Amino acid sequence: MKRLLSMATLGDKILFISLFIATLISFLFVKDLFPAGGLVKVTVAGNTAYLLSIEENRTVKVTGPIGDNVIEIKNGRVHIKEASCPNKLCVYQGWIDRGSIICLPNRFVVSVGGFNQRQSSSGPYDAITK
Repeated sequence: MKRLLSMATLGDKILFISLFIATLISFLFVKDLFPAGGLVKVTVAGNTAYLLSIEENRTVKVTGPIGDNVIEIKNGRVHIKEASCPNKLCVYQGWIDRGSIICLPNRFVVSVGGFNQRQSSSGPYDAITK
């Protein structure tokens, strides 16, 4: 480490300190970027499969292109309980109360949010343009 610091130029040190400060500041805005919501949306291959309340404890089985996955909602949080993908990275992501869990091999996304800004009584879109 000492050798590495002696090789760094002043510009390298300024860049490192700037990136470190930017990283710390970004943690302050994570809650604003990913607000907690009351709904869990499960999307499989781009189509919404489920829109569930995060307040109701339940277990849902979702079928993707390579197999079945089990999603558990409990105490205002959600996680992937079982997955058919080979690496099970979505399972290791753990419980979330905001943001998303993505399983690329099975092409499904579990998102937590409000989702009410985009939905109205006339449908999920307020305008479509071409």
